[in-house]
Amino acid sequence: MEFGWTEEEQAHRRRIRTLLDETLPPDWDEISLHGPGSDAQTAYSKEFCAILAERGLLVPHWPAEHGGEDSPVWQQFILGEEMWAAGEPRGAQYMNVNWVGPVLMKFGTPAQLEKYLPPVRRGESIWCQGFSEPSAGSDLAALRTTAVPVEGGYRVTGAKIWTSYAAQADTCFLLARIPPVEGGAAGKAAIVILLTDMRSQGIQVKPIPALLGDGDIHEVFFDDVFVPAADRLGAEGQAWEIIGFALQNERVGIARYEFSRRMLDRAVERLKTQGRWGDAVIRDRAARALMLCEAARMLVYRVVDGKARNLPPDAFASVARWAVVQADNGVNDFMTEFLPDGLLGADPMQQAHHQRAIAAGVASGAAEIQLNLIARRWLGLPGEPART
Repeated sequence: MEFGWTEEEQAHRRRIRTLLDETLPPDWDEISLHGPGSDAQTAYSKEFCAILAERGLLVPHWPAEHGGEDSPVWQQFILGEEMWAAGEPRGAQYMNVNWVGPVLMKFGTPAQLEKYLPPVRRGESIWCQGFSEPSAGSDLAALRTTAVPVEGGYRVTGAKIWTSYAAQADTCFLLARIPPVEGGAAGKAAIVILLTDMRSQGIQVKPIPALLGDGDIHEVFFDDVFVPAADRLGAEGQAWEIIGFALQNERVGIARYEFSRRMLDRAVERLKTQGRWGDAVIRDRAARALMLCEAARMLVYRVVDGKARNLPPDAFASVARWAVVQADNGVNDFMTEFLPDGLLGADPMQQAHHQRAIAAGVASGAAEIQLNLIARRWLGLPGEPART
């Protein structure tokens, strides 16, 4: 891997930093504190993403035929690093840009592309993903939400949990299971993906109070919700292939380690100002936190490099995800121990990082699930027979 940045890539990073300096409002730290699912950050994300779109910085990595500029993968990732370093002013819309749009381009119908891509390109739409369930957790093969085929579409009944951004979302990337019939598909082959209008009759959203931020996670209940057949993504029986493609984009699409690194630098500056940087214990612990950040960066870069060279995806994405969780928690632990006043109002950005560090082990695939995947798919260790 080439560890240096080209002049073009460095210029791209400077352009993004200049935009952030010119655009973020004076009270951005306070807005960011409330979390990407809050009313305040969601409202600001639509203003900010509209500016990104106007300047050609929201989806330049998308193919030109879909409104992008065919920019290299590394430019997309530089954008993600700088957004997360600033506290992610795109809010929930990073998800649309990183994986919802690319999944639709690969598997969507022309009508679906026409319906869903323009609002994403303009920075207007919010999506949520209906994956985890109360009885299934992150085990997608065990999901119980049903999609009963009816004339013109499906009737969906069930519940989802830990659904980020559900209260703000326009559309849900929903996974459901077609009930078994004699001679019909079963297991993973019976899962269907439905692009579900969150304003549909029969959908109820309940926020889950948590430390993660205002409005970040929810329960979502579906009571005989009708979804037109035109909003099914892919064919029946193709869902597992689509999910695999989506997760490969999702799990390394968030440069959390960059936010952690910037917060670590910020903490060191505060400690120097307080005259505490000469403490050998503090310096040692800071070095350990820095090591975790840079290890996460290099492991994620390895995954991005594979994408840039069009290599087939592999289980290393889970290794990178685990490293990112460790970096978030390492920096959070360091700041909590040596700068606890930051969590009591002295530094809103430290509070925001604290919330995101809590979420890091749950979002985009729970950390424990990632360890299982690493054991089975990367290390080749024996495990329970896979579900079919």
